[in-house]
Amino acid sequence: MSTDIGPPGDGAVIAGRDDEDLSVSPPKHWAAGVPAVAHAIEYSLSQTSAARTALTLLNLNQVKGFDCPGCAWPEPSGHRHKNEYCENGAKHINDEATTKRVTRDFFATHAVTDLDAKSDMWLNQQGRLTEPMVLRPGGTHYEPISWDDAFGVIADALNGLGSPDEAMFYTSGRLNNEAAFLLQLFVRAYGTNNLPDCSNMCHESSGSGLGETLGIGKGNVSLDDLHEADLIFVVGQNPGTNHPRMLSALEIAKNNGGRVIAVNPLPEAGLLRFKNPQKPRGVIGSGTKIADQFLHIRAGGDLALFQMLNRLLLEAEDAAPGTVLDHDFIAKNTTGFDEFAANVRGVGWDAVLDATGLTRAEIEQVHQQVLASRKVIVCWAMGITQQRHGVPTIREIVNFLLLRGNLGNGAGVCPVRGHSNVQGDRTMGIWEQMPQVFLDALGKEFSFTAPTRHGYDSVNAVRAMRDGKASVFIGVAGNFVRAMSDSAVTEDALRNCKLTVQISTKLNRSHTVVGETALILPTLGRSDRDIQATGEQYITVEDSMSMVHRSHGKLTPASPDLLSEVAIISRLARRTLAGGASIPWEEFEADYDLIRDSIARVIPGFQDFNERIKEPDGFRLPNPVNDFTYPTPSGKAVFTANEFASLQTPPGHLVLQSLRSHDQWNTIPYALNDRYRGIHDARHIVMVNPDDLAELGLVDRDVVDIVSVWDDDIERRARRFTVVAYPTARGSAASYYPETNVLVPLDSVAAISNTPTSKGIIVRLEKVDA
Repeated sequence: MSTDIGPPGDGAVIAGRDDEDLSVSPPKHWAAGVPAVAHAIEYSLSQTSAARTALTLLNLNQVKGFDCPGCAWPEPSGHRHKNEYCENGAKHINDEATTKRVTRDFFATHAVTDLDAKSDMWLNQQGRLTEPMVLRPGGTHYEPISWDDAFGVIADALNGLGSPDEAMFYTSGRLNNEAAFLLQLFVRAYGTNNLPDCSNMCHESSGSGLGETLGIGKGNVSLDDLHEADLIFVVGQNPGTNHPRMLSALEIAKNNGGRVIAVNPLPEAGLLRFKNPQKPRGVIGSGTKIADQFLHIRAGGDLALFQMLNRLLLEAEDAAPGTVLDHDFIAKNTTGFDEFAANVRGVGWDAVLDATGLTRAEIEQVHQQVLASRKVIVCWAMGITQQRHGVPTIREIVNFLLLRGNLGNGAGVCPVRGHSNVQGDRTMGIWEQMPQVFLDALGKEFSFTAPTRHGYDSVNAVRAMRDGKASVFIGVAGNFVRAMSDSAVTEDALRNCKLTVQISTKLNRSHTVVGETALILPTLGRSDRDIQATGEQYITVEDSMSMVHRSHGKLTPASPDLLSEVAIISRLARRTLAGGASIPWEEFEADYDLIRDSIARVIPGFQDFNERIKEPDGFRLPNPVNDFTYPTPSGKAVFTANEFASLQTPPGHLVLQSLRSHDQWNTIPYALNDRYRGIHDARHIVMVNPDDLAELGLVDRDVVDIVSVWDDDIERRARRFTVVAYPTARGSAASYYPETNVLVPLDSVAAISNTPTSKGIIVRLEKVDA
């Protein structure tokens, strides 16, 4: 069986592709600067007016404004710059604030099959959704439906299932705290824990690795800690594109005397140098060098790197007892040291150098920088978490920090989240396996017994829908079809459903891959004013560093027919659970303060929520690690012995990682350019090291099919991608997400976390006629 992204045949027009005319320029060696400002303004003005652009940008990430939906990077405490946003945040908020509209006339003109052939970028560019729409069984076009009738369709489908476990309730990280809390409450009052979410696809490995070793699946450092760190590792992460405001924090750290080590298979511009467009030296000068040392590591080599760094620390302690390791910290706060030490002492140089592609001198240079540093922070993102051995890698990073007491006192772990409230959603209970203490508190607050059986995560949700074990899918924000791995299998699974529902602000492919009946429910954006029965409301979010703060929409909503996510969830719950648990859904919809009062009674750290959130910067949730308290079974931080692992490829094969382009947010490209990498007017490209191309008998601009290798009978093929010679690490290739999700087998997941391994797919390149 074969799956691919489009029809075969030389010269065939691939479904869902925009017109592409590839040109390539040398990769940039710096990020941001005046071009970032120009691109942000250019895109913003293509979506809305100059006045509306000014309104959004001057309110973006401000105390009395709205939180940027683009990423989860925190705002500085105290004074904020009046332009507290990055290029991609400006694009994202004005993409949402667009004056383009998708009306009933649009859907009357375009059949669902026509829309399904369009690209992600084209669908997004049509504008904001304006009213509820339904695709009825056997229908070809979406048509209008009233809100009341839409809720009736969903309630009837949910109440007609043989078991609540036959329904899936997916969420994206753009969902605010109040709506997330109500969603998980509704789902559990309905009777299931089926709450797959985008965390399952990205930082689930972080939660698994940190939860096992430290007892809490969050980072422990603050933005101020980052500013004052002696040494910062940035591993498997591209801040210049995915978290651009992080570059400002790294610049402050560098100005304070800190050093940065970047670890990545690609020499990303933002890892090399930053030209801060808000400072003269970033406009007319050379900016700030970010990475003091760049490790051009092979994909999947990070576990080997940290194991060797840990071996070197042990050997340095052997050579100078009492001068390297923090023995008091280890004795008082940890367990498992002896087993860990025996394990890493057995890791050999040959295996590490083969796994990483680095030299011994490079690794020893890192070791010397570690010895010279007191406060060390390790930041990472999906270059770590989306590997088969992502969880062991994170555990090994924790080992590295424990050795010298680098947890607390301004040092520690920093998993950098991508969605603006993905961490908050998990705090609010969006997880298929919340602990019993949470379920008990929820049941006590609302006088019902929450289900205890673990639900489906994203991978298992696809399996359940594919196998007929689930037949209703409700997506609250996000674009599940394009975010998920194994595109063809995922699409077939959704099409196997009786009902699919998408709660969205704009069109995406999840509206075109539909069940027997499909609903589109349009909702307010982060920038829209939210007025309910008791007056104007605000919502809250939690950033990557556990700061909870307010967000106030400022814009007139795109349509008078839009409902907030809180209103949609509350009304659906009232319709579905009529006669069930006594939960004040109508009151919650009218006054979000009441939701926050319940959150304060259910979730630790949120006491006096409504009062504390009025502080300009909000408040920080407690992290017990910073008090040297570890909610693990032993009550201590855990050293782990992790089996050595690396990605091995057969001859003639490469390790492919999927990644975003610079002009892209999550699954949606804003343009066909990736200017930092020098790729223009094309997305169907694959970046390969020139030496690897020579070994494969290929040259720059050859056209190839990318074929993934997996142990099943399915051939996964991405057709007609243009090869671009690029300075990737040897043996590593890179291509864009979500176009290459088709290559990631559903069963190719990280051990323990079940996260799709989008950064570690074994592929071969088959040349085809140009």
